[in-house]
Amino acid sequence: MAQNLLKNPNAQEGLDFWHLTENGGDKWRVEDLPGHSGYELPCVIATKYFVTSHSEYGGRNDCGCTYEITVCLLDKNKKELQVFKPDPVTLDPESECGCSWRQMNHVFFRYGPGLRFISFQHGGQSTKGWKGWYGVRVTGSSVTLVQANTLVDT
Repeated sequence: MAQNLLKNPNAQEGLDFWHLTENGGDKWRVEDLPGHSGYELPCVIATKYFVTSHSEYGGRNDCGCTYEITVCLLDKNKKELQVFKPDPVTLDPESECGCSWRQMNHVFFRYGPGLRFISFQHGGQSTKGWKGWYGVRVTGSSVTLVQANTLVDT
C-alpha cells in the first residue's frame, strides 16, 4: 500500500501539520465521530474529523454544506504542472443521499517531469450561514504516489 504524504489526515493530532489558508466563520475545530454530523463514517480507521464554520467529506443531518478541493502538482519553482479543481459539491440533508459521507478521488496522469511539490487544499461552509460549526466535515485525506505501471489509464 502506498504511503500517505499528508500528515495527520484524520485529525488525531488536532490541527497539527495543517496550514489554514482561510479560517472564517467560527473557525476550524476537531470533533469525534460521528459528532454532530449524525452519520457514521463507512471506514473504521478515522475516529475524528476536521470541521469548518478527499478525502472523505460529509455534512450534518440538519444543515446543508458545500465542499471544495484543489490539488496542484508543482515543479521546483512552484509552477503548476497539473491542477485538479472540480466544481464545488453541495450536500442537502433533504436530498435522497442527504449529507452522508462521500469520497472525492482523483488520479493524475501524464504530468511530465519535474514534480517537486503537491498542494492540497479543501474545505467548505454551511449553506444556511448559521453561527457555529454547521459546515462540511472532512477526514481521511490522502495524497499518495503510485508507480505508473500499477494503474490503468482510463
